[in-house]
Order: sequence, then structure tokens, then C-alpha cells
Amino acid sequence: MSAAGAAKVAKRPSPDEGSVLSTRSGASGNLYVVAAPSGGGKTSLVRELLKREPGIRLSVSFTTRTPRPGEIDGADYFFVDERTFMARRDAGEFLEHAFVHGNWYATSAVWLRDQIERGHDVLLEIDWQGAAQVRRLIPSAVEIFILPPSMDVLKERLHNRGQDAPEVIDHRLDNAQDEMRHCAEFDYVIINQDFASAVDDLAAIVRASRLRAEPQLARHRALLNALLAPD
Repeated sequence: MSAAGAAKVAKRPSPDEGSVLSTRSGASGNLYVVAAPSGGGKTSLVRELLKREPGIRLSVSFTTRTPRPGEIDGADYFFVDERTFMARRDAGEFLEHAFVHGNWYATSAVWLRDQIERGHDVLLEIDWQGAAQVRRLIPSAVEIFILPPSMDVLKERLHNRGQDAPEVIDHRLDNAQDEMRHCAEFDYVIINQDFASAVDDLAAIVRASRLRAEPQLARHRALLNALLAPD
């Protein structure tokens, strides 16, 4: 395996009756959860993956932070104020929510459940806290953590993207090591040293996960019935 290779590092808990989507649900879509420290390259990798795999639907999260230059409401995030966010949270609309770098983020539970149960593949870009909540509710989710090749590279990427003030960058770097300690809780880890290789690794995980027995048999139930029908 190359330095940018993906390695399986953690076991998935067994589904139970409290799971949002259990093995008994008949859901045939895959849920991909991608997390990384700020500057890890998660957004760029996901954007390139979606070009290769247009069948994957990107979940648009809710957030209380202000839009960065070029971000579009409803496409990159649903940008809401804290009062609206809390009202939606209290109404039970979110699958997971987390407070990250001074702002709230959350995933719509209703939309996600509908997409998965319709057989659509969905990808979530969230932090490790949100991934931990998803892991408890949807044990079948395929979880991927993106690591930088070094702290120096991570610092350089944060500065080069020119989106945050120096004090914000320092805060993100302080939090990065704590975030990266959780990488072993994920199914796969990709070291984003060479971008093209990292995209290849991410795409390989997607293709392999689609061939798992349970979603394959759910997608192709008619074929299986035909193959097993008595002569």
C-alpha cells in the first residue's frame, strides 16, 4: 500500500433496535462519513470524488457560521442563526449536531433517512464528534478519516487558503491534534500527501463498499429472486 493508502483500523458496532437504519430496514443506499482536521483537504477530496461518482448525493449541513467567500446557501451549507438552529434541534430534525470552532453544525435526519431508504448513496462531511453520533445511530455507515502528511503541511494549507484570520488558524492548529487522535475510531484512514493518490483511495473505498453483500442484495433483489427461482 502506498503512503497515501487507505487502511482499515476500527471495528463497526453491531446494529441494534435503536439504530436509525438497521440491517432489518432493507435500506440499499450507502452512507459515507468523511472527517478531517481543518486544512486536511477533506472538501477538495470530496469535490473530486463527486465528479467521479455523480451518483453520490452530498448531504448539505446546517451551520451557524457565516458564509466564506464563494459559498452558497443551500449548496455548501444551510446558513442559519443560532435561534433557528436550536429550534430545529429541539424539534428533533437533526441526526447529529456538534459545536466546532465556535459554531454549530448539524445534519438533517429526515432527509438523510429518506435518501438512504430510497437506495441513494449519501456523503457527509462532518467532524469526529458528529461521526461518533452517526456511528451510534447508523452502524453501517462507511467512515473515512483524512490525515495530513505532517503538521507543517497542515499549517501551510491553512495559511494558503486565505480564509481565516491568524488567530483562527492558531486555534484550528491547537485543536487539530486532538481531532486526529480519533482517527482510529473510523473504518478507513487516508493520508493526503499526494492529492491524486488520495482521490484514488477514496474512490476505491466507495467502489468496494458498494459491493458489500447487504446493499448489493437489496439493490438487486429481483435478480436474486430470478436466479433462485425453481425451474
